[in-house]
Parts: sequence; C-alpha cells; structure tokens
Amino acid sequence: MTTRMRSEIGEQPTALRATLDALLPRVDEVRRLGDQTRQLLFIARGTSDNAAVYGRYLTEARTGRLATLAAPSIATTYRRKLDLDGVLAVALSQSGRTEEIVETLTWAADCGARTVAITNGGPESPLAQAADLALCTEAGEEKAVPATKTYTTALAALAVLALGLGADVEPADLQRVPDAVEKLIHDPGDLDAVVEGLAGKPGVVVSGRGMAFSTALELALKLKEACYMHAMGLSYADLLHGPIAVVDADTPAILVAAGEGPTLPGTIALAERVTGAGAAAYGVGGGTGLAAVSTASLNGPDLPEWVAPLGLIVPGQLLTEALARRLGIDPDAPRGLKKVTQTD
Repeated sequence: MTTRMRSEIGEQPTALRATLDALLPRVDEVRRLGDQTRQLLFIARGTSDNAAVYGRYLTEARTGRLATLAAPSIATTYRRKLDLDGVLAVALSQSGRTEEIVETLTWAADCGARTVAITNGGPESPLAQAADLALCTEAGEEKAVPATKTYTTALAALAVLALGLGADVEPADLQRVPDAVEKLIHDPGDLDAVVEGLAGKPGVVVSGRGMAFSTALELALKLKEACYMHAMGLSYADLLHGPIAVVDADTPAILVAAGEGPTLPGTIALAERVTGAGAAAYGVGGGTGLAAVSTASLNGPDLPEWVAPLGLIVPGQLLTEALARRLGIDPDAPRGLKKVTQTD
C-alpha cells in the first residue's frame, strides 16, 4: 500500500511547475515592494522555519541584503514594539492559518515593516489577507502530516522572492527544478542501504552548511516527526565545535551538500573524519566527491547551489517515508502531531 506521504512526494514536480507558473510573473511586484526596504525579517515555525533558513542564506548570499529570523514571542508574548522601518517582513505558513504567525506579521506591519506572505492556504487565508503581497503556492491539498510538497513549493516562492530582490543568479535555473526533482524521485540513490543503516540506530546527526543547512534542519525534523529518531540538525561548523563527540558507531551522520559551491569541500572533509572515527557517514548530494567518501549515499539534484535545496530534500523525504515503514510506523499520521499547529 502506498502511503499518502509517498504519493505527495511524487506530486512535487507538478506542484513546483504550477507554483513557478503562478509566481514567476509576479517578480516585478516583489521588486516594487522590495525597493521600499533595506533588509528582511523571516517569520515562521517548524517546517516553514527551515524554509526561512534557506530564504535567509539566499537573500544574504545573492542579494546582499541583511536577513534575520524573527522570534515571534517578541510580538505575541513579550508584546514589545520594535522599529521595523525599512524592513520587509516575510511570513511563511503552509496553511496560512497559524495564529501566531498571522499575529506576528500584523505586528511587523504595525512596527513599520512592509509585508509578504508565503502560504499554500490561498489568497483568502488569514495570512495572505494580512500581507501587502501574498505569494501563494500551488501545492494542492496536503493530507499527510509531514510536509513535503508544501515545503518544496515554499522554497520555490522564496527563490522567486530573491529574484524580485535582485539576486545575482540565472532565473532560468528555476525552470530546471521540476525535472531535477522528478529524476530524484525515480532514482534517489542507495535508499535501501541508508534505510538499513539507520533502522537500528536511536539517533543521527544531520549536517550541512550554507544553502544546504536548511535541508539538514528539515531532514532532521522529518526523521523526528515520522521515525521518532533523536535527530540533531546542525551546521557542520557548529558540529565541529563540540557536538561531533556524539557521532560514533551508534550515532551515524547524514551529510548534505549541493554538487557545487563553497561548502562542498568542507562537507567531504567531514565525511572523511566521520568514517575515519569508525562511524557511518551517509551522503545526500555532494556529487561524486561526497559519494566516494560516504558509507552509502543518496543522489542530489543536477542544479546550481542557489536552487539545489529544492531538490536536496527529496531523497531525504523518500528516506524518511521508507524508514518509517521499515520501523513499523505510519508516516502519514505521526503520534502527537496535527497538520496545523497553533502556539500561544
């Protein structure tokens, strides 16, 4: 029996094409709003917060604008007013109905920010209604609790946002993403080997850096949600500052990297260090260089670094779904979770 999660993973090429068709014509709208601002503030929780990490790296590395992640509790719990003049506040919510995120975006506007919503909830959702500009993704209804297609389409919307903010990238790269994702769905790499390598382990460290850091965080979250693993998502720079001590024969590492870019050599070196210490290192992406020094590896997308995260997460999603089934867990309905989470 095919799980909902697996079916929705397979729907991502179609969802990405529809989202790009809807949002790429709106680059000029983003540009006009962005011209009124100097820096960005990303507002999100959970999976959307991992997407926001990609938005932050992409914005700073490719547009030259300072970008930060918001602490919603400043607005909703401490109720502190800040000077957000010149700020573009970007709120992400798959449903567009998470009250804390809607409230924080409204607070940002009251503090002087211009506002953007990224949501799969449609233009009538509370978040879209609260924003100056709503970039609504076209993932369709997502029934499985672990987010898959709503995550990758949110990344696509962030890539469109970056184009509107003047990113020094090739816009045509985005059009290659759906085909690259489709290829990964059909050929994810050594999936069975990685599943078996993780099946008896209580925990795992998932690490990447730069653009790929968001993928490491999201894969760690998925393994927690759907497989009940103690999965730690870390930048490899932070991992090397101490937590690498937990990597051993019982705690393998999953290392994530684009097939090009300045963080790839460091990821390869980390894989060599992990395996040299007697632990397993499972590569995700990183081309032949990372695969050659990994215990087993999953394929990455044939995409430039700036859009690679849209594909890098896909083999991780497939890994999560397959590992959950291997462990006897229903990945569609993890314990204790709902599709829409409300926080105070």
